[in-house]
Amino acid sequence: MRDMLASERPQERLESLGADALSESELLAIILRSGPRGIDILTLCNSILQKAGSLDKLLQWNRQDFLGVHGIGKVKAAQLLTIMELTKRLIRAWDEATSTESFDSPERVAQFFRTRVAGLNVDKFWVLCLDHKNRLISDEVITSGTATSSLVHPREVFREAIKCNATAIIGVHNHPSGDPTPSKADIQITRQLRQAAQTLQIDFLDHVILGRREIDPMKLGYYSFDDSGLI
Repeated sequence: MRDMLASERPQERLESLGADALSESELLAIILRSGPRGIDILTLCNSILQKAGSLDKLLQWNRQDFLGVHGIGKVKAAQLLTIMELTKRLIRAWDEATSTESFDSPERVAQFFRTRVAGLNVDKFWVLCLDHKNRLISDEVITSGTATSSLVHPREVFREAIKCNATAIIGVHNHPSGDPTPSKADIQITRQLRQAAQTLQIDFLDHVILGRREIDPMKLGYYSFDDSGLI
């Protein structure tokens, strides 16, 4: 950092131009402050972003991912993990603040869950319990860590819906592989949930599978059974 012209240093640029004028590498450089011997901090930050592919993909990184970058040790990895977690919580707080909006599309569901599924390496299944205007009453994790046809049982899903007096539900789960294409087990549980919903007279609006846009063959980052005409 000392070798840079003062006008090129991220800290000086921040003070003179404001944070919005800085590049992503410069913002990371201010957080990390210094690189290892022989590597300046901006080069290190550029390496992090290049390896991740983009800034938002850093949200999916774990400790080992950061440690895999030359120049990142335990302290810097901890700093970056802390920043990523704070970012996730800020986004989640914003989503919860806007949860009075109707869940009327799979895009809305994917937006609501984007920080929750980032970096997850196990399957989780959530149920969104909604009121008569499709506004969120509650969201509950039903199962976690299962990747078989018994991912979830309808009675567990509708127990939550009945408990909060929901008039509609949306089932949501993630594919850790990033490809949201439904499996045979996903199709099977969707049929079971649809049948149970008809019996209980609770609207089953959709089953949304969450993945990652760059891996999704359709480049959406999610799969909607409703959009596909299977609800």
